[in-house]
Amino acid sequence: MNQPLDGVTVVALEQAVAAPMATRNLADLGARVIKVERIGRGDFAREYDHVVHGTGAHFVWLNRGKESLAVDLKTNEGLSLVRTLVGKADVFVQNLAPGAAARLGLGAAELRAERPELIAVSLSGYGTGGPFEQRKAYDMLVQAEAGLVSITGTAQTAVKTGIPTSDIAAGMYCAQSVLAALVRRARTGEGATVDVSMLEATVEWMGYPLYTSLYTGAQPARMGLSHPAIAPYDAYPTKDGQILIGVQNDSGWRALVTRVLGVPELAGDPRFVTNVDRVAHRAECDAAVAEQTRRWSTADLDDRLAAAGVPAAEVRELADVVTHPQLRERGRWRTVGTEHAAVEALLPPATFADVEAPMGDVPALGQHTRALLRESGLSDEAVDDLLARGIAADSASAVS
Repeated sequence: MNQPLDGVTVVALEQAVAAPMATRNLADLGARVIKVERIGRGDFAREYDHVVHGTGAHFVWLNRGKESLAVDLKTNEGLSLVRTLVGKADVFVQNLAPGAAARLGLGAAELRAERPELIAVSLSGYGTGGPFEQRKAYDMLVQAEAGLVSITGTAQTAVKTGIPTSDIAAGMYCAQSVLAALVRRARTGEGATVDVSMLEATVEWMGYPLYTSLYTGAQPARMGLSHPAIAPYDAYPTKDGQILIGVQNDSGWRALVTRVLGVPELAGDPRFVTNVDRVAHRAECDAAVAEQTRRWSTADLDDRLAAAGVPAAEVRELADVVTHPQLRERGRWRTVGTEHAAVEALLPPATFADVEAPMGDVPALGQHTRALLRESGLSDEAVDDLLARGIAADSASAVS
């Protein structure tokens, strides 16, 4: 199959979420991704939990389709092995602590001085330079610094998002930068030095509330499931639960109250005629809608809303998402291997008409060490010697 990134090799000195998210996206597009891990524990996301047949859920999510090399970077021989691999790679991605890669001799400036065609991407919490450069940058902390926590939750309680939004945002921009750099290199032959910041990626995603604050001077309110500029837009009660309804325009309002709820008199109520009116009378509008939605079960009301073209959604538990009829009908689930058992995994969201993502297995720590050492030019005897001395480790010996 002609994968989009066939022939592209990525070496990743990565851990946790952000950089692994980037390189997994590249692997799903057909790139060869060599993941460099510590001997003993490897990427510490392996040990966040053991919920996926003994492997961490974060690690299974983010590391399919990669090759694992377990090596001791504190030794000259271990570093030399990694430098040899990078010397043959198209892309080098790292998210070590600020300055750590450069101290190992794996900084972008040094690597690209030797190979200007290399694409070297550094992913960090706050970027290179500035007063926050050396700060710890866990996802929750960056969400707070970016203002995301300030607008997420209810009026009473601020919360972080339920997924690692800052990590994911940075990972996606990292992958995007690699693709752009590969296109430019194909045109000019020149590589790239790229710096991706979790803070800046998250602030970029803050568009609407950020501009609202910038040009009004006001802090947007935390509104739970509601929306500061649209009404009705919230969760509404049903006979057996609740349903989300989001009316984006005035024609949608008329369809909701006439075709779905059967109260056409609300369409002409002066409090609710336009969206501006409804936002100004949000409490009355929400109460009027809730009084009617209680008449149906969630499933029946969902059907009525869909038939009328009114945007709505059920609030699904995660167990329901696994069996979501849209995902199942479109065949979005596949099986990939892990070191302990096969697991289900979703196809990448971008669907190519002519090729399916390879979605390789999730590697055991050091699973590909022997093969990669041989590929670097070492003899079988030299490989055995490095393994025996603990400079490198295969999957049988990588975990101590």
